[in-house]
Amino acid sequence: MHFQQLAYFVAVAEARHFTRAAEEVHVSQPSLSQQIKALENELGAELFSRARGNIALTDAGEALLPLARRILADADTARHEVQELVQLRRGRIRLGATPSVCTGLLPDVLRAFHGAHPGIQLLIEEGGSHDLVRQLARGVLDLALLVLPLPAGSPALTTVELLHEDLVVVSPASRPAPGRKGAVHIADLENEPLVMFRHGYDLRELTVAACRAEGFEPSFTVEGGEMDAVLGFVRAGLGIAVVPRMVAVRAGQDLRTTPLASPGLRRTIALAHRSDVEPPRAARELQRMLLGAGPPAASPAAGRPGPGGGRPGPGGGRPGPGGG
Repeated sequence: MHFQQLAYFVAVAEARHFTRAAEEVHVSQPSLSQQIKALENELGAELFSRARGNIALTDAGEALLPLARRILADADTARHEVQELVQLRRGRIRLGATPSVCTGLLPDVLRAFHGAHPGIQLLIEEGGSHDLVRQLARGVLDLALLVLPLPAGSPALTTVELLHEDLVVVSPASRPAPGRKGAVHIADLENEPLVMFRHGYDLRELTVAACRAEGFEPSFTVEGGEMDAVLGFVRAGLGIAVVPRMVAVRAGQDLRTTPLASPGLRRTIALAHRSDVEPPRAARELQRMLLGAGPPAASPAAGRPGPGGGRPGPGGGRPGPGGG
């Protein structure tokens, strides 16, 4: 039984005339009759009585007519629903991102995406790169914005480098950051009170590792906060913090931003998805917008896909181990 046969059957049942029905469905009358006969053969019952040129439904035809109309209506609904998804009118995107990316990059891009596709539901999962990699592998996320290089032993992921970004020092606007000639050396952070992120925050790991590479343990006045809390503690004068530049430029005039002296610290943000599953149509459109975005004070990276994690971006700085 084919949809076309049911459509021809409904047309004849409503027109009560084979020739007029053939004209309505834009097919020759012999072809229509042939398809109706094939449907009757498959069902094992005649659907029309053809006495003296009058067309009437048999009992079998009367029973089939409401079912055929319902099947055709359901098929039309299914076609419409799929077209809605294809044309980005409905659907959902499950996007993971590190906290600093949520703060710095995503607001402008998601505002633009929602304006263009208001029917798409955006589900955002905030977490560190390690957690986001696990969620991608489990199929919980369609896409994730995380920091390269990926953790060792990561599942097969396709990554596209999105941007390279310097880390900077933020301090209260009322006091200068430590350092010389408008830049802070990592060694200048020794004995400086630092406001530090919670354990598991990759920016914490990166800052501590950089300090230890200079031969000292950093001193924390406050630790355990998320991004907004860390910035708030710095505003309150509790210490200084190392944060991504895209976060610092949005932090407001009550914070002073000072670059790290060369070679500094730099991280690479990448967009990742599972290599064995193509993201949904809506997620691919968001991916296109993210790759075309120009985040403030960050350098766009050339898109380079690669399974299992991309390569750290070029350019002078020490790459971080994962996203904060």
